[in-house]
Amino acid sequence: MSIASMMRRLPVLLVLLPCAVAWGQGPAPESEILFREVRVLDTVRGTLGEPTDVLVRGNRIAALGADTPRSESAEVIEGRGRTLMPGLIDAHWHSTFTALSQAAMTAPDAKPESLAATVAAESGRTLMRGFTSVRDVGGPVFELKAAIDAGEVAGPRIWPSGATVSQTSGHGDMRLPHERSRRFFGKPSLAEDMGATFIADGRDEVLTAVRENLRMGASQIKLMAGGGTSSAYDPLDVTQYTLDEMRAAVEAAEDWGTYVTVHAYTVRAVRRAIEAGVKCIEHGQLLDEDTLALMARQGVWLSTQTLRPSTEAMDPLRREKRKPVIEGQARTIAAARRAGVRMAWGTDFLFEPELNVEQNAFILGLRDWFTPAEILRMVTHDNAELLALSGLRSPYQGRLGVVEVGALADLLLVEGDPLENLDLIADPARNFAVIVKDGRVVKGE
Repeated sequence: MSIASMMRRLPVLLVLLPCAVAWGQGPAPESEILFREVRVLDTVRGTLGEPTDVLVRGNRIAALGADTPRSESAEVIEGRGRTLMPGLIDAHWHSTFTALSQAAMTAPDAKPESLAATVAAESGRTLMRGFTSVRDVGGPVFELKAAIDAGEVAGPRIWPSGATVSQTSGHGDMRLPHERSRRFFGKPSLAEDMGATFIADGRDEVLTAVRENLRMGASQIKLMAGGGTSSAYDPLDVTQYTLDEMRAAVEAAEDWGTYVTVHAYTVRAVRRAIEAGVKCIEHGQLLDEDTLALMARQGVWLSTQTLRPSTEAMDPLRREKRKPVIEGQARTIAAARRAGVRMAWGTDFLFEPELNVEQNAFILGLRDWFTPAEILRMVTHDNAELLALSGLRSPYQGRLGVVEVGALADLLLVEGDPLENLDLIADPARNFAVIVKDGRVVKGE
């Protein structure tokens, strides 16, 4: 069986993959969980409250405060003064491509059942790390999301982008050396065939690609607006997509009440994206202060990462292309904070599954620029505000990132005070005593 046919089957297998535990959305309306004597982390103000009770009814927080009424059948979790905080959110995640290496996907003996099982298992581990929501910004994900929502696979809530939208020779043009253009030779590349990317040139093709993702359930659109470090054919400095092409993507997304986010590093690419109406910039480590000030004035988000120079699995080309990005990272994040740019955080792990166990630890890299309270706000409340830009295209209606009455019940019971010791969140196996997603206890008491 060819790798193309394997990957075509991968989404179907994800749907069919069984799970021993029911993880679905929306528990029975009358089910209740009472957290007794917990200290609630206020992610907006950065404070920790006195011990109190928190009642979850169905999939929402129903009440806060001592003497909270509960039914006789309520499940009681003794807080004993531990911290209750919102679930973590990763705003730049690739659910399929963080679980699989390129070698695993292209191995001659690769079996679709094995690939699907690997993706599903990593999805469950992501949830066990306390990430109850992720924004998936590129890759075949719709079927995985459906399987999670149906309770067939364990995993976080997913805000899916679907296939990235890229020009020919752009960051999403992941054709293998022997693969020729679909437009001229009629055959989709492997990456297009598996739902990783749309190679779209001209206004009409961009409109079709965006609308196809929206048809499949995209909550936002990911467009490649500049060169990248993990792609072989586009130098980091190049600008991708004309203003008209980019505007076409924005118009199609806005007609559906949602937004476009772009992969871009350079001033030229980001300024063109802002002119086109893009609402979020992924990366941006080569931006100057004037462009960051423009982003702040326009209310454009910066979705940043805490990247490391290299990993053992990184090939030499990628390591070399990353050097200017790594060099610009500290300067750009500091300047963005000074300018008042709205900032989100995500990991952007790609094809290096051994990195996934460090998903929580990468949050600690933000300490170079932010206080623990600011970091905890970013990875909960602020990331949730970015998710909310999807409007009615959001697959889960309700407020996240806070422990408040009416908010969706995605919660972590933490051993200790993360405001005083942020390192606690880097060891979820030890320090996340209870994890609740959508009103269901998925780990703990």
